[in-house]
Amino acid sequence: MSVEIRDERFRDVIGDDCVLEKLGTGFDFTEGPIWHPVEKHLTFSDMPGNHIRRWHPDGRIETFRKPSDMANGNTYDAQGRMVTCEHATSRVTRTEQDGTITVLASHYNGKELNSPNDIVVRRDGLIYFTDPTYGRLDYYGVERDCELDYQGVYVVTPDGETLTCLADDFGQPNGLCFSLDHSRLFVNDTEHKHIRCFDVAADGGVTGGDVWTELTGDKPGHPDGMKIDSAGNLYCTGPGGVHVVTPDKTCLGVIEMEEFTANFAWGGDDLKEMFFTSSTSLYRTKTRTAGLPLF
Repeated sequence: MSVEIRDERFRDVIGDDCVLEKLGTGFDFTEGPIWHPVEKHLTFSDMPGNHIRRWHPDGRIETFRKPSDMANGNTYDAQGRMVTCEHATSRVTRTEQDGTITVLASHYNGKELNSPNDIVVRRDGLIYFTDPTYGRLDYYGVERDCELDYQGVYVVTPDGETLTCLADDFGQPNGLCFSLDHSRLFVNDTEHKHIRCFDVAADGGVTGGDVWTELTGDKPGHPDGMKIDSAGNLYCTGPGGVHVVTPDKTCLGVIEMEEFTANFAWGGDDLKEMFFTSSTSLYRTKTRTAGLPLF
């Protein structure tokens, strides 16, 4: 593994290089990694395999859920409950502490959602997710026609009672994350290869949505998984690997990956271990800047 340094500040944020460790392989297509800061494990999806797996620091990789309804993005809420986007069912679900599953969203204005993809939870419990059409394609989901005629970004209340469409003018909305103070919401558009930024109101609504930055490079890759570190730097998959962008929109460089990488997460005791879900494999490296705990 190597890095592409575009700005010297990259060395302070990431390091001079990244040593990549393969933790597991032989999967179909991995996604949605989340680190549990209390139980100390990494849960991740394998969409085509219809499988959610869990990696432990002793090297064990076990089944968490199979079938998984072709789960994609995952996160935790403030109570440590896993919230999941499902491709096969077009649902957003929550796994309760007793293991039961609650459906939070499945339809909007009487029409089935496309295929919820990635998901984040605001501090007050509001749940934001993207809804492109990828889960209606063969292999990554269940091939079927769309009922909605747009690809949107939504917010749903924790009780699942109120679902609101925040934006419907994306090509294919995908990864999303909040700024450190949760006053802004970043959403990337895989089809247009850029990241947009919205201002978030106290009631959960958003305004704005202008293009914040574009991801450039001559290697394969596109915007998909996206997160913020503890210093406010934004990380997003893109050409060549994972791009690191400062709050002032400067791309410091790229963590270059050996396989196509769809998503990533921080973990470990110090949250300076970075895990990558890369097509058929799960990787890990160390960084100098910590990520943020999900709860």
